[in-house]
This record gives sequence, C-alpha cells and structure tokens, in this order.
Amino acid sequence: MEVKSNGFRTLVGASLGIFFHGSLVFGLPGLMSPVWGRELGISSGALSLVMFFLLAAIGIFMFFVGKWTARYGAKRLILVGTVLAAAAAAMTAIVDSVWMIYAWAFLIGAASCFVYSPGINVVQQWFPHIKGTVSGIVNMTFGIAAAIMVPLYRLWLDSYGVEFMALAAASLTLVLGLLGSQLIVLPQPVTLPQVTKADAKNGALTPAAAVRTRNFWLLWVVWALMGAAGITMVTQSVRFGLHLGFGFAAASGILASFNLTNGLSRLVSGVVSDKLGRKQTLALSFVLAGAAYFVLPHTSSLGIIMLLAAAVGFGYGTLFACSAPLIAECFGLKHFGVIFGLVFTSFGFVSGLVGPVATGMILDHTGTNYGAAFAFLGALCVVSAVFVMAVAESKVA
Repeated sequence: MEVKSNGFRTLVGASLGIFFHGSLVFGLPGLMSPVWGRELGISSGALSLVMFFLLAAIGIFMFFVGKWTARYGAKRLILVGTVLAAAAAAMTAIVDSVWMIYAWAFLIGAASCFVYSPGINVVQQWFPHIKGTVSGIVNMTFGIAAAIMVPLYRLWLDSYGVEFMALAAASLTLVLGLLGSQLIVLPQPVTLPQVTKADAKNGALTPAAAVRTRNFWLLWVVWALMGAAGITMVTQSVRFGLHLGFGFAAASGILASFNLTNGLSRLVSGVVSDKLGRKQTLALSFVLAGAAYFVLPHTSSLGIIMLLAAAVGFGYGTLFACSAPLIAECFGLKHFGVIFGLVFTSFGFVSGLVGPVATGMILDHTGTNYGAAFAFLGALCVVSAVFVMAVAESKVA
C-alpha cells in the first residue's frame, strides 16, 4: 500500500511540475510571435527561428539532464527547472529585440528538460507494468496545458498587457512547480548507473550499445521528422488563421485546438499503446496527422480547420506519449534518461530546421503558399509512420 501511495504521489507531482512548462513551450511562442512581429517589426523568417532555439536547448539539455537524474535525483532537477521556467515566463515582459526572443526561447527549452525527462523517468520506474499509461498521464499534462492557458494568456494580454501576463505566468509556474517537486518520491536509492555484465544479461543496453543499433537511428529519424511536423503547427497555426482573414481570437482557437488534442492524445495513446502496441499506435496517429496537413490548405471553414489542427495535435502528442515507453522497451530503463536524451537530440537540433525554419522558407519563397508548406509537413508525417513501423519489436528489462 505504501509503494502504491508513493507511486501515485510521484505521478501527481511530476504532472503538476510539468504543467506550466507545457503552456510556455506550446503556447507562448505561437501567441507572442504575431505580437512581436507587429510591435517590434520582426519578419516572419526571423520569428520562424524561435522554435529552432527552443528545440536546440532541448537537444542540448535533455541528454545532460538524463545523466544528472541518476546523480542528483528527479526532485532536485524539477526544482531547477521550475525556477528557470518562472524566469523565462517573467522575461516575456522585457523582450525588446529578436535576439532577446531567441534567448527567451532557449531558456524555455532548457527549463522544460529539467522537469520532463526526470518526471517521465521516475513514473515509469514506479509503474513498469503500465509505462504507456503513466507516461501518457504526465505527457497529457504537458501537452494540454497550452490549450487551457493560451485563452487565459490571451485574455490577460488583451486586458492588462504583456507585463501582467508575464508576471502572472511566472508566479503560477513557480508555485505549481515547487508543489509538484515536493511530492516526488524516488523508488530506490539513486546511484550512478554502472556498466555491468548484468546489463547484457537482462537485456538493458548501455548508451554506447544503443547508438549502434538500427532501432536507435530509426527512432532518431522519427523524432526529427514527426517532431518537425508537429512543432511547426505551434508557430504556424495562428499565422495561418490570420492569413485566411480570421481575427486574432479565432486564429488563436486553431492553436488551442491543436494543443487540446496534443494533450489529450498523450493519455489516450499511452493507454491504447499498452494494448495495441507502441508502433501501431504511433503509425496510425502519424498517418492521421499527415492526412490532416494535406487537407488543411484546401478549406476555409474555421471549424474544419480546427478539427484538422486537432488531428495534427493528436499525432504530435502520441509521439511524446508512446516514444518514451517504446525507447524503454527497446533499450531498458537502467540508462533510459541518457538514451532518451540522445534520441531527443534529433528533435532539438533537426526538427527546428526541418519544420519551422524550412516551412518559413517555403512560405517566403512561394508567396505564402500554404498548400506547398502543408504538403511538405504532411509528407514528413507519412515518412515517420513508415520508419516507426520498421522498428524491431523488443521487450527489455
């Protein structure tokens, strides 16, 4: 009973800790980019680099946080991430140049690593028999936060200005993150992972062994391509709505729809993948997202656009929910944090370029032709489905 209680308490703590990080990562860049473009005179091409810097920070820090989790424990790292995220939220009030925007985005990305990776790691250790479900719960909180908070952020922004919105977000991030970190209970004494013969015996792979496998590179490419297709919706959804002539509130609704299923799918997909299988769940959601991208530029109905954006959000959320347990099953939990961080480097260093930056270039060179841009993103989703189905089935301790 004590084990079950501590596991549930940790799951709640990890979910609380990650909530406002999700609103910062998936909400503020899309909400603030049009505002900064208008008020600071920054081009859409320059603003398309915002997600590149955010993802670059994730690519750098996710690997190191994976190593630090074993050394310092999830609770301490979540505390660090909470303080960094609160600082990033407050920084929104003083941004006055494109380079400050890039620094702001980098800080948001770095902060999220200190909470996301340790949280996913520790809940899977408590519930190894339902890794997809508990990973999905934490991921759902991370993904759905923006759907809940973006309308509130927009209300604060319109009613009270950016300074109030920034300070309110910073305060809430700090309070909820501190509360969540205090609920974390480690399932066993934290020791540095050692390379032992037992790793080979129980099937767990070391990071060095993992990167020499075909599965690792297949997953690396999937994260690069599907990550690119998903994250681009964060920066392009509001702009696409404005391009079609919708008002700012209606255009923000497209982003909210994406984030709603980006969050909800993480729980649904996590639970489904425990029954259907990780690969099958991932591939189906990727194909759905790809089809939505192909259809998006050919409709002008706000309701249908929101529905299609939700389909993209569902595929993107499934990437997060099911990849973590799939990585654990392919390579084991012993070195999960480090291996997960290595896979995540593709999301950090490649997705930003392949997705938001490349899409921005397509739009700039085609006279804002969203048909070409969204066809490109849809193709990334379909290719990702093919690659994930090529991953070899594996059950590792």
